Amino acid sequence: MKLSSISIIFFFATLQALSVLQVNSQSTDSCNSNLNLDLPFDTSLLNCLPVWSRHDFILRYVRNLSNVWNFVLSAPDTNSFVAMGFSTTGQMVGSSAVVGWVSADGSGTVKQYFLGGQRPNLVVADQGNLTIVENSTSITSRSSRVYLAFQLNTSQPLSRVLYSVGQIGVIPSAPAFALAEHRDKVSTLLNYRTGTSASDSQHSRLRKSHGILNMLSWGILMIIGAMAGRYFKQWDPMWFYSHAAIQSCAFLLGLAGIISGFVLEDRLDAEVDTHKALGILILVLGCLQVMAVFARPGKESKVRKYWNWYHHNGGRIVILIAIANVFYGIHLGEDNGTSWNAAYAVVISMLFLLSIILEVKLWRQN
Repeated sequence: MKLSSISIIFFFATLQALSVLQVNSQSTDSCNSNLNLDLPFDTSLLNCLPVWSRHDFILRYVRNLSNVWNFVLSAPDTNSFVAMGFSTTGQMVGSSAVVGWVSADGSGTVKQYFLGGQRPNLVVADQGNLTIVENSTSITSRSSRVYLAFQLNTSQPLSRVLYSVGQIGVIPSAPAFALAEHRDKVSTLLNYRTGTSASDSQHSRLRKSHGILNMLSWGILMIIGAMAGRYFKQWDPMWFYSHAAIQSCAFLLGLAGIISGFVLEDRLDAEVDTHKALGILILVLGCLQVMAVFARPGKESKVRKYWNWYHHNGGRIVILIAIANVFYGIHLGEDNGTSWNAAYAVVISMLFLLSIILEVKLWRQN
């Protein structure tokens, strides 16, 4: 009798364990799982990768046509919204996001939001910079997971991708569809070519190194070296050695900064064409300045004045472009851009004020 009771208990316990395993298997998703979803685009050739392990977010994507990208974001169904945003800076403010949720009646809603600020009234529904293909959005709840699908019409989506999940039990409602504050979020860098995703913070050290090297070299030391060559000629030949040493350090540090920029661009797969072009232009002009030193004619040469004109004005052009590119680079790559802009602006202002004082003094002496 006891044996039969134990057998019955063991039998039902086994059934319960199997049912739990079945539910868990149904509520999980992986890149080996087949998508049996009714979507307006083909899902057989989608690239797949986990993008947010903390909340088990899985992203599938593929470039369908020349300018059409298919996306399917999978996440656990927690009765909250899920969102996927695209940002130029890695920050939510200024980004556009595709947000979806499933209501209590089982109906799904997908909307684009523009995140204009941190206040709720600045998060606007049905606005944004994303060109979503008409009738391509859907969100489906299946096996305790939601699948947010959409198509973007773009030649290349932004590589800085944001993911967020809303408060449990809190979803937007008509008519305003106001978006409540998220429960959690993450900023990532997605390389569409290699199919890899990494947290934005993993490249923050390289990004800061690139910015500091170029700011210090092209944007500060180059100015100090130019000032030494113009305003301290009364201490001959020390002014020349100081000028050459400072500019040489600036060039070598700047070269390292530009190389780190190429590495950073490759890892981020970012679109920074203008910043890159200005950096290359600065490097070329810097190389020409270095080459000009070896072709410097003697003081008594008739062409020395033309060489001086080229060397001095070429240096000024390098400095002006470098200052502009430093500010532009801060705008592109630094999350705390306001403080960096302010700090660099203070340094430039001090150097500019000092140069005015020295220029007036030089003018009076002449």
